Parts: sequence; C-alpha cells; structure tokens
Amino acid sequence: MLTGLQPAVVLVNALDLIGTFVFAISGAALGVQRRMDLFGVLVLAFVTAVSGGILRDVLIGALPPASVASWHNLALALVAGLLVFQFHPLLGRLRHPVQFFDAAGLGVFAVAGTQKALAHGINWPMAAVLGMISGIGGGMARDVLTAEVPTVLVANIYALAALAGAMAVVAGYQFGWPPTPAALAGVALCVFLRLMALYRGWKLPVAGPKGG
Repeated sequence: MLTGLQPAVVLVNALDLIGTFVFAISGAALGVQRRMDLFGVLVLAFVTAVSGGILRDVLIGALPPASVASWHNLALALVAGLLVFQFHPLLGRLRHPVQFFDAAGLGVFAVAGTQKALAHGINWPMAAVLGMISGIGGGMARDVLTAEVPTVLVANIYALAALAGAMAVVAGYQFGWPPTPAALAGVALCVFLRLMALYRGWKLPVAGPKGG
C-alpha cells in the first residue's frame, strides 16, 4: 500500500509545514486579541500548530510524532508568532483573522492527516476520521488554553468541513487519482464549507423547540 502512496508522503510533509504555519498564525492572532505578552503568544502559536498533528501521529503509531522529532515545526510556529506579534495591526484589517487562518489550517491538516493515515495502512473510513481529528485538534487546544468553548462544539460546520475535506482525499485514493489534485480538492472543499458557515451562516440543525 505504501508503494502507491510515495508521492503522498512528500505531500504530507509539505502540508504539515504549511498547516503548522497557518495554524500558528491563528493561535498567535487570538493571543494578541487576548492581550497576551510575547511569550504567551508564542506558546499559543506553537500549541495550536502542533496539537492536531501530534494527536494524529500518536493514534496511527507514527512515533515520535513528526512535530517532536523535528525542529522545523517549532521554528515555523515561532516565526509565525513573532510576525503576528509585530504586525498584528495589518492582520487586524481582516474581518475575522483568527477564523480565516483557522479555516485554512483546518483544511490543510485534515487533508494531511488523511493522507498520512492512508500511507500507514489505515482503512479509509478511519483515515477520514483521523484526518478530521488532525484538523480540529489544534483549534481545540487553542480554545481550551484561552478559556473558550472549543469551536468544534459550537461552531456551524467545523468538524463537518474537516470531514468533507478528508473524504475528498479518500475518494481520490479509492479512484486512483494523483495525490496532489486530491489534496487540493480536499483543502478547497473544507475551506469553502467553513468560510460559508462563517460568512453565509450555513449551519446544521440543533436540538430543541422550534420558534419562540
């Protein structure tokens, strides 16, 4: 199974680094909004960036986790944190900076997590679930550290967006598509669903009485 997925191994490494940087920006941006000092911003950036990947690697038995075995993820997270801390007024011009970068990181990590799970021989339904977990893990850790209810529990189409992106990768794998187009489709689908939930109010039904 690994033989046919060798291009995906390179792709996963690239996506992990991209996702690390993007998620670190979302964590640092929230730290700045909460008026944390430089150290707090950097810690939040790093934890947000690596939590999902570490959880994924532990669950699939890829030990030590890539984020721990290499210094690259730490360096990227620190650079992202420093950039946000220094240039946060520019970042603040975005309508929802934390949510925007969170959506991008969600998509990238959901896809990378699914690709890596498939490369380690995980069956496709659980590979998609692991991709979703990889995507939502960083945001959950960030929200817990800032004393917020995790976005995945209250936001409209968050985990579902990650799962949709993961399923796009699984579909590509099942139909024998090249890994890069499948990955790009998965990221695009996840980010699209999440941003539509943010800007268009797309949401799932909730339990409870209807009307007032």
